[in-house]
Amino acid sequence: MSNVLSTLLMWPLVWVLVTLFVAVVFWPWLQKMLGLEDAHRAGPGAYLAGMVAAVVFTTFTFGAPSSDGILTALLAWPAFGAFALIFLPRQWSDGTRRLASVWAWAGFVLSLYLVGPVVRDALAPSEAELASASLWTRGFWSHVAEPFFGVFATDATFSFGTAGYRFVESSIWIETFGIQYKLGLDGISLWLVILTTLLTPIALDVSWTSVDTKVKEYAVSFLLLEVGMLGAFIALDLFLFYVFWELMLVPMYLIIGIWGGKDRIYAALKFFIYTMVGSLLMLVAILYIVLEFQSAPENVAQVMTFDLEQISYLSLPRWPQVILFFAFAIAFAIKVPMFPFHTWLPDAHVQAPTGGSVILAAVLLKLGGYGFLRFAMPLFPWAARLVAPTLAVFAVIGIIYGAYCAWVQRDVKKLVAYSSVSHLGFVMLGLFAATEGSVSGGILQMISHGISTGALFILVGVIYDRRHTRDLADFGGLAKVMPVYATLFVIVAMSSVGLPGTNGFVGEFMILSGTFVSSNLGVWQKTFALFAATGVVLAAIYMLHAVLKTFWGPVDKKENEELTDLTGREKWILAPLIGLVFWIGIVPGFFLSPMEASVESFLATWTTRATAAGRADESHILPGGIPPVPAAPAEEAAPEGDAPAAEEEEALRLAPPRDDVRVAALGDVR
Repeated sequence: MSNVLSTLLMWPLVWVLVTLFVAVVFWPWLQKMLGLEDAHRAGPGAYLAGMVAAVVFTTFTFGAPSSDGILTALLAWPAFGAFALIFLPRQWSDGTRRLASVWAWAGFVLSLYLVGPVVRDALAPSEAELASASLWTRGFWSHVAEPFFGVFATDATFSFGTAGYRFVESSIWIETFGIQYKLGLDGISLWLVILTTLLTPIALDVSWTSVDTKVKEYAVSFLLLEVGMLGAFIALDLFLFYVFWELMLVPMYLIIGIWGGKDRIYAALKFFIYTMVGSLLMLVAILYIVLEFQSAPENVAQVMTFDLEQISYLSLPRWPQVILFFAFAIAFAIKVPMFPFHTWLPDAHVQAPTGGSVILAAVLLKLGGYGFLRFAMPLFPWAARLVAPTLAVFAVIGIIYGAYCAWVQRDVKKLVAYSSVSHLGFVMLGLFAATEGSVSGGILQMISHGISTGALFILVGVIYDRRHTRDLADFGGLAKVMPVYATLFVIVAMSSVGLPGTNGFVGEFMILSGTFVSSNLGVWQKTFALFAATGVVLAAIYMLHAVLKTFWGPVDKKENEELTDLTGREKWILAPLIGLVFWIGIVPGFFLSPMEASVESFLATWTTRATAAGRADESHILPGGIPPVPAAPAEEAAPEGDAPAAEEEEALRLAPPRDDVRVAALGDVR
């Protein structure tokens, strides 16, 4: 706890204070000293300069924070920010926006320390390789990377080159039920955490002018939503994961229901009901497997635990696995969303404010795919392998159906929403194909989709703020009026289509090539790949159709003639996303290398346990997952006359529960 507190006080809090000082005090003073008559308030550039100055100051004053408790610090930071914002005056809307933005960006910088091992493996995997590297590489490592990342880059044990969780934190939470506060990070979850911390401040900033009521509550909702999303990605205890999973529901419900469009209540309720139903099914399944683990014959001490790593050793009989898998799968399929559980998504996207649509598409939907990969498939391997071809059918249907629905939309925001159904169908196909290439491609495609679709929703929000319409028929010829906007829209549209050299191409190519050779999909793997490839063609059709209707042709609407191009703030918001479009597309190895070992280990373990579970007729714990028997406390010897009674009482206490009692206790779950 002391490490967490010192990390928060000496790094992100200092960043926030220095940034605000530069923007609020130093910037006006500088303008006054320079005699600028048209002095104005600090913009994004001043805040960026302040943040850079703050990071440089802490790096060369304190070094890097401790790796102990870094994940808890990452969770606590937005929670503390939400708490601090509560005390701001409601009338101080502009100050609330600025503080919330700086606070969220400080959380992103804090999360960058987790990338230290990746930078080390890319630049300086060994002293010999660093010595033979270019002068630029050696200089960047010595003067930038190593001072900033500190122990995160210099400690080789943090490398993602081997499978396993990094930065693990574990402590007892509710001892009676074996519930732990357990966090950890591996190559599968790393980039999803970074995506979350990046998109949260961007989603906040994009609503700078469009949300002008209850600004404080809006910012608090986003910061609490970030806590839930981060917690779900790094939780290694099933109960803790469920807490974070449910925590996400309330802020997103409020964001849609309070700051959404005219049908916001309907969309918010639909989102809430769909998600809650799936969550309750998952909760029942969690309780069942926990009780099965406790009553397994190998668990002599009848230890109850929600620890994901231990419970993953539980091998269940085949058909109970199928039922439990679907309980988890429905919850995650709703979140993705997979066809036919997708109907809540277009309404939620269309009614949500721009920031809500960005965070919903870029991060929340990814929790569905992550849930399959982290929980549903490892816990129920035989069932997952059995139904993989069936779920792949629904994934392919989603790809084609989502693309066709996007093609016929006149509302450009709904078009982007249906494109998410199509693109995330590729992700699910990659996971169910279960090859190293397809799974890695599926994870990378989740990241790429978050970047591209997040940028598309921002661009749609920009034009809606100016024209208050999203109908394609109301546009036309905007490239003449808004050339910068048109250029960035076309770049992001091409990345969404999957143009080589952009982020969308790499993930889709890996998924399709992995599906083509997948043994997990039986004899139909080539058919799946062929039909899924039509989604790429359809994506080009509907995206190019939208670009044509919006930007080319004459400016035949008087309202469009005086539209202003992107402001400086809007360019700053889009800049990191545009940069990532090309970085992932041109240098995908930097993003793929950390997940290789984790994906390889996942597939090897999953295949082995699926085969073993196929021969199991009753629940048992595989070797390596048996909880240790707790040592019995030493007791004073009982008086000689009471010895038989004491021995009888002790025997009853240690005796395992009778079958009829255990069955009755599990009756409601089964």
